[in-house]
Amino acid sequence: MKKKVLIIDDDQKLQEILKEYLEEDEFHVISLLDGANCLPIIDLEAPDIVILDVMLPSGSGLDVMSKIKKKYVVPVIMLTAKGEDTDRIVGLELGADDYLPKPFNPRELVARMRAVMRRNVFTDGNAYSHHDDTPIKVENIILNRAKQTVFVGSKEIELTLTEFKILEVMMRNRDVILSRDRLMNLAMGKDFMAFDRVIDVHVSKLRSKLHAYPDSPHYIKTVRGTGYMFTVES
Repeated sequence: MKKKVLIIDDDQKLQEILKEYLEEDEFHVISLLDGANCLPIIDLEAPDIVILDVMLPSGSGLDVMSKIKKKYVVPVIMLTAKGEDTDRIVGLELGADDYLPKPFNPRELVARMRAVMRRNVFTDGNAYSHHDDTPIKVENIILNRAKQTVFVGSKEIELTLTEFKILEVMMRNRDVILSRDRLMNLAMGKDFMAFDRVIDVHVSKLRSKLHAYPDSPHYIKTVRGTGYMFTVES
């Protein structure tokens, strides 16, 4: 079965070039010139991956990214203007699985698409392959991978896909010190690359969400010079 790709970009010429190229590579292509109404399309078409431009007619693609990641477990590759480091970093912080600066070679896009889709399927050799979907419980936090939910006590908290994966890795490795590289490789796949600052931002946001309750234990401990450890400290 062909993989479905949703391309959200207002450059119609680029859309036509990518559609022709990707269809030759056995992808089924769905095209949108704006992201304002992309959620119903994702509901209907269930794409395997989304290609999203940062600059869209109705506003920032970063806002579209945030909406997609809050509702769907679908990988997203972000297209940015060459040299726009801020957009790239913010996009990764919001949960983008990869980015590609314009202009780019369609062959590189396809290679990145395939790498991202491999990371998002739990196959042999992946950090998740030997785990079932039994919920993980540590103190008052419950992570349900099958439902993609996290509860702190009776309160469900909203996490991005990246935050969810980081938390799952940490909870499965309770009281184990994980370097930044090890943590992100286990969470996102061996091909994933990110700056330390981006990793720290993901963990910081995750920590603040978990610690937002007065009676919540402190779960994520920073190990100076090394990385992080998931543990329970009163």
